[in-house]
This record gives sequence, structure tokens and C-alpha cells, in this order.
Amino acid sequence: MKTRTIELVAPSGYPSDPAAVERGLTRLRREGHRLENAEATRRRFQRFGGTDAERAADLNRLADPARPLPDIVLAVRGGYGATRLLHGLDYLGLRRLADQPVAIVGHSDFTAIQCALYAHAGVKSFGGPMFAGDFGAENLSAFTMQHFWNAISHAEFTVRSNVPQRESVDATGMLWGGNLAILASLVGTPYLPPVEGGILFVEDVNEHPFRIERMIYQLHQAGVLGRQQAIVMGEFSGGRLSDYDNGYSLDAMIEQVRTVTGVPVITGLQFGHVENLLTLPFGATAHLVAEPRGFTLKLSDYPHLS
Repeated sequence: MKTRTIELVAPSGYPSDPAAVERGLTRLRREGHRLENAEATRRRFQRFGGTDAERAADLNRLADPARPLPDIVLAVRGGYGATRLLHGLDYLGLRRLADQPVAIVGHSDFTAIQCALYAHAGVKSFGGPMFAGDFGAENLSAFTMQHFWNAISHAEFTVRSNVPQRESVDATGMLWGGNLAILASLVGTPYLPPVEGGILFVEDVNEHPFRIERMIYQLHQAGVLGRQQAIVMGEFSGGRLSDYDNGYSLDAMIEQVRTVTGVPVITGLQFGHVENLLTLPFGATAHLVAEPRGFTLKLSDYPHLS
């Protein structure tokens, strides 16, 4: 593996487990990578990884033309807080990232940063592992690491799934999306990119199916889903049903979404708040082919490291 310069950014919460931070730092340094802004892992202000100004500065440093760009920009963790920074980012300066092979990586609350960067600066990024929870995990996921390094180091790759599908799809469009709660929260703001003919992937954690449906309805009623060719459902981990649901399950909710939106819904994407997750390029060109026996998602046209 080629050694890389990795810059840590903490736009959301602070890491709650100091041991995970030390594991992540040790592992990456042992592999020969150079870590910059490691102090971001130690900052705390209320429930955030620093004050709003400190956390915005993590990202705005990337806009400084006097500073060489890192190979990888890695979010420390998710949680909440990225939305508070969107109005204060130097989008004009950050546009220099759009033409450079820099891998900007994170998921969960980081979805807000990814959407805003694409909407205002044309910057493509990656939904993928984060520093504390993934690189610092007690048991490092070989699956997650293999897919991460493969995705950011190759000009194209294909995701394959043998999860049976209810609908057939053959579509090409821009892959975008991420955390469903964040996407829904950006509706009506200038930070949700107006993607036409896209392939939207979504995931979330600790959300009951009715809450997932409500957020999907918000995207639908705002006209976002009607402009997409397909919705690809990632992992919705942590949600719990009760006797009151009376047959209303995640599967029942997905059937309701299909009926109401008229947009094909593909299931089984291995992305979300799970131990083994794919890395997906936000803004890439995607060719999605789904059939009864599974689906493939071929991805190209995104920044990758030589």
C-alpha cells in the first residue's frame, strides 16, 4: 500500500472513546501514512469536536492555495454539528478541490458537508469509513478497509449484490446521497444539490420504519425523488418494531414508497452505520442494473489517487 497524507477534520461530534482515537492514529502511522490535524481528535466544545469556528477552519484550510492538499481528508466521526458550518465555508476557495485527486471521506452527519461541497463548489467526495469508528474500531473490518482503499485508488469499480430485487432497472446517472435524516433536513436550503436523473442512495441508524417513511415522503413531496431514476436503500440498522406496528415493517414501508413515488427502489446496498461498509463516490457516474437475482453498480468519473 502506498503511504498517503491524511488530514483529519472534525465537523460534527467529538470521539467519545479515547482508545479508539489512539488505535486509529497508531494503525495509520504504522502503515506509514502522515497524519495532519490530529489535534482535531482531542478538541471538545459541548457535544461538538470544537467550536463552530474551529470546526469550519478544519475545512477552510483546504481552500488555502498556499497549502499543499492532502491525499485524503477523513472525517473524525459523525453525530451532529456539520449543518452549523455550512454557511461559513469558503466555497470559492474550496473549488480547487474539484480538479484535484483528493479523497474526501465520511458518512452520517458528514452528508451535509458532502451535499454543500457539491452544490456550491462542484466537489465530489466519498461516503465511506470514518476515523474513530472505523479506523479506530477495536476489531478492524478487513471488508471496509479493502473496499475503501480500492475505491479511492482506482478510476472505476463495480459493486455487486446478490440480494433479490422486486424491480428491474437499467439506468445511468449521478450517484449521490448518504444519511436520510440529513438529506431531508436540507430540503428547501441551498445546500441540497439539484440533481436531475440521479441515482440516490440512502441509509440511517436507530430510526423506526415510520420515521424513515416520513423522511422519504419529505423528499418525495419536495419534488426531489421525482427527478431521480432510482433509490438504492442502504442499511437501516438499529430500528425496533413493536406489537403496535401490526405488520408495518421495513419491507412494508418500502412497498408503500414504491407505490407512492413511482420511483424504483433497490434494496441491499451494504452502506450505513454498520461494521462492514462500502465506500461510494458521491458525484460519480453510476450505471445501475438490477434484476430479480441482484444488482450491479458500476462507478466511474470521480477523484482517485494515483
